[in-house]
Amino acid sequence: MAGRAVLLVPHRGDAADEGGLPGDYRKILAIVREADGPVQVRAVGERLGLDASVHGKLEPLRAKMTKLAARGWLHERGDGRFTAGP
Repeated sequence: MAGRAVLLVPHRGDAADEGGLPGDYRKILAIVREADGPVQVRAVGERLGLDASVHGKLEPLRAKMTKLAARGWLHERGDGRFTAGP
């Protein structure tokens, strides 16, 4: 596929299901879906076993969650919390 970029995280409409997502993105999506309501990045990080007390540990996770939201898998609310996409 010379000259053509391949998305690591496909747009939701381009993938039949989350099976097309890399493993860590599938884990994030599952945690958000299991939540009773909107979740903070810190809560997802804790479920993944990250040290949530260290801000730098959460930034890569925030970037992944934001990417999932940009691709339609999650919805990022105005308060910075995330919910499962439609």
